[in-house]
Amino acid sequence: MRTEINIEKLYWRIRGYDSLTEIFGVSVECGQFTDEQIQHLLKALTAKAGLEYREIVGANAKRRTKIANDLLAVHKDFEYPTYSCSDNPHFAAAVVDENGEITRHPRLS
Repeated sequence: MRTEINIEKLYWRIRGYDSLTEIFGVSVECGQFTDEQIQHLLKALTAKAGLEYREIVGANAKRRTKIANDLLAVHKDFEYPTYSCSDNPHFAAAVVDENGEITRHPRLS
């Protein structure tokens, strides 16, 4: 007797918004990035899309120093593996199934 295993493909859906307008969107298979790489990617996309050079320097400075800021802080939704970075423009990444529905990723949740 043959048992079929249905392994669902999961994707990182990465989107960028300027206010409510989508300015960027791409989906890639989950195996292409670790959750740490996704966080770094969101920071890079946010910096490119909307920060001045001095703001980027401050976002990478040691916390609680005079020049430090939180403009590239990445936040995680604890229920699902969803990350977001910044306010406007802002970028977000979520694990989605083949239908585009946000889902739990066993490795990340």
